[in-house]
Amino acid sequence: MEFGGRYKVGAPRLKVWEALNDTEVLKASIPGCQRIAWVSATALEAEMGVNLGVAKPVFTGDLILSNVVPAERYTLSGQGRGGLLGMAHASADITLADFGAGTLLVFTASGGASGRIMQLGKALVGSSAQKVIDGFFARFGEAMGADVEPFKTDG
Repeated sequence: MEFGGRYKVGAPRLKVWEALNDTEVLKASIPGCQRIAWVSATALEAEMGVNLGVAKPVFTGDLILSNVVPAERYTLSGQGRGGLLGMAHASADITLADFGAGTLLVFTASGGASGRIMQLGKALVGSSAQKVIDGFFARFGEAMGADVEPFKTDG
């Protein structure tokens, strides 16, 4: 499953970068996040409940940052364990660029799942994942005190 988006953030790029690396902002931004903590300079551990409609698994996961260029970009890769439901995995490339007085945040992500999660249906999982992403950006702006809105280009 592939996902992506472009958002205008009403804050300077450095402030957006700091918020993307602040566990309190992230916990407030990630729907269902019960816990998130740095375990090393490039790794986070998280616990998150996900509403898949007929099931509401709690995933424990490991998130790894790579390709880090401070205040410009990184790749965030993660794998979650949902107990009897199986595993889920995702990777997202996040880039930041100056955009007037604010920041343009661009992400591309892909993910998948195994076991019973996929038995629930790819469309259901994909729809839920997109809702998680959309919810993240809405709550991210609120948590960091900045306006965040989708950025669309003509054409």
